[in-house]
Amino acid sequence: MGEANGHENKPIQSAGTPPEPPSGIHVKKILSQQKKDRQNDKLPTGAFPAVRKAKPKKQISGRAQSIRARLLASVLVAALCALLSFGYVIQVNNTDMTYETMTESELTRMLGETNTQVQRLEERRTELSRQLTSLQQAADKEAEANRIAKENEESSGILSGRLPAEGPGIIVHISAGTKAPIDAATMFNLIEELRNGGAEVIAINDVRVVTSTYISEGANGLICDGKALNAPYIVKAIGEQNNLANAVNMAGGVGSRLTVKFGASVNVETSDDVKITQTQPVTNYKYAKIVE
Repeated sequence: MGEANGHENKPIQSAGTPPEPPSGIHVKKILSQQKKDRQNDKLPTGAFPAVRKAKPKKQISGRAQSIRARLLASVLVAALCALLSFGYVIQVNNTDMTYETMTESELTRMLGETNTQVQRLEERRTELSRQLTSLQQAADKEAEANRIAKENEESSGILSGRLPAEGPGIIVHISAGTKAPIDAATMFNLIEELRNGGAEVIAINDVRVVTSTYISEGANGLICDGKALNAPYIVKAIGEQNNLANAVNMAGGVGSRLTVKFGASVNVETSDDVKITQTQPVTNYKYAKIVE
């Protein structure tokens, strides 16, 4: 039969017959599908995330490692030195804070007192050298010795209070205290501050101050060497004027104490001719004797 149901019968391929080769259209489709499959294989998927390859680390040479180690050691040594220096500074500041806590006026006064003491020692050394030279060169050594003895007697007479004295210095006027009577300790502190300031001769009212001078409190006020001291007090001192004035007026010193605690007014007057005519009698020593 040539036709069945109006369609042409296609030839039936037997099992032993080889397949017909694909046409040109089929080849193009297969190549296109293979190209898409290769592109899809390169795309990252959710099940197989793309992993980036890590860059290889740079290898550090042995010389670079040595330099880095020495640099680190230097930094550690510098840090330790800084810590030790800081600890030393803290230790020094904690052990001695005397000069750092002093005010400028107190440092100036201390420097002036030191210079005054050095100057007085130098003058004394020069005077003793001159006396020694005079004794060696004098034809009449006995007469020269008498002259030197007289000079020393005058000096010792001024220092001991047996002779009057005059020279540059200050005069301190102190009124009576309005808050409380001035005590003996404060007045004695004033004498000590003047001595530290280089005062060579001191007098309070009518009393010549010497090494044995004392101040006490009596029923009617202050007593100095057995004599009553009545306000207003007048204290005279012969010496370097600026040092003596600073000794009274320094911040937190005896002048401030007299004003703040006792309510007294303190007035310091400088003068080129302070006269101290008060004297002390000669002391009769019972035990002390001159070395011959």
